Amino acid sequence: MSEPISSESNKTASPFFVAGISYKKTDADIRSLFAIKEEQYGQLIQLGRSRGLNELFVLSTCNRTEIYGFAPDAGQLIALLCRFTKGDEATFRKDAFILQGWQAVHHLCEVSSGLDSQILGDYEINGQIKVASRFSKERNSLGPFTERLINTALQLSKSIKNNTELSSGTVSVAFAAIQYLKTHLQPGPSSKIVLVGLGKIGRSTCKNVLAHLDTTHIVVLNRTESVAKAFAQEQGIRYAPMNCLREELADADAVIVATNAQMPTVLAADIDSTRVRLVMDLSIPFNADPSIATQLPDVTLINVDDLSKETDATITRRKAEIPKARMIVAEFVEEFKAWYAMRQQLGVISAVRHTLSQIPSDHMALVECDQAEHMQKVINNLAAKIRRNNPKGCCYLEALHDYITAGS
Repeated sequence: MSEPISSESNKTASPFFVAGISYKKTDADIRSLFAIKEEQYGQLIQLGRSRGLNELFVLSTCNRTEIYGFAPDAGQLIALLCRFTKGDEATFRKDAFILQGWQAVHHLCEVSSGLDSQILGDYEINGQIKVASRFSKERNSLGPFTERLINTALQLSKSIKNNTELSSGTVSVAFAAIQYLKTHLQPGPSSKIVLVGLGKIGRSTCKNVLAHLDTTHIVVLNRTESVAKAFAQEQGIRYAPMNCLREELADADAVIVATNAQMPTVLAADIDSTRVRLVMDLSIPFNADPSIATQLPDVTLINVDDLSKETDATITRRKAEIPKARMIVAEFVEEFKAWYAMRQQLGVISAVRHTLSQIPSDHMALVECDQAEHMQKVINNLAAKIRRNNPKGCCYLEALHDYITAGS
């Protein structure tokens, strides 16, 4: 077994990496090959620890899969990730990005800020960052560096939300779906929409349909029927068991698929001979059978990649806020660097404290304070000088001089 990479005594930012794929260079079919579920995540952490990779976390969403951690090189993180995905290393590397050190730090901060989201200013990613980091922390795979970095990223996201208009209006994958329905389906009070799957995206989309479309004729279906029943009662709509899908589709105008299953849950045969005109697939991997588009010419099939191209005035306004948001990101990254630099100097401060404690009090010119109080003042002064980036050797000598000559 190799030595742990995250040893606090010798860790620097340089062996911190992120390797990932995102919507920028890959389509949903490729991204789905590298989706990581909870069970796989746990196995990944366990195998990583056996290889000496003790500090890492994985961010896996419909728009990206990224692995962050300390390693001798990014290749070890990529190999670890791909051990638990359907896709192989060669496919991953073809469109992957790899960032190291402060560039990796900056990347996570941009992701959390909404600047790197498929829909500019979309903050849904922060909930996923919290879940991913909590999962790693519960399995002792976060250290001081990564935990502080994640907290910094989440704090800067709040600052951007409070101090810019980057998230003005309501634009997310779920809301983009509503805009598309408004424009292309033009639903009225009698329009029936079937929604399959009640995960986070499914619930959010359903609530947006109720809030923004002129229809309450919505039927929800879910693999766990009790979940569908409880949600339907909460929202004042109807639910049905999954085995009644075809029956519900018979007189539906649109079906929204958000099941997040490994195989298609809505097939062309389910849609054929129904009133359905639109199939909207919000799942990753896609859960609406692609053959719907080729076999049923009167039916429109749209997925999350298509929805991301639906832009409006809200996005234009948000783009004007990018410079402000980037300034906030830069400020928080600098604060993180200052924290890290200070942490790196803790050894110097400990050494100075030990040295000062060995100096006899009769060698000093103490005034109006005892030795312990004076020592703490000198240590505080040393810490302040280190924060101003003085060379640590110079600070060490100055601290000794200040301690011995105080009051002279």
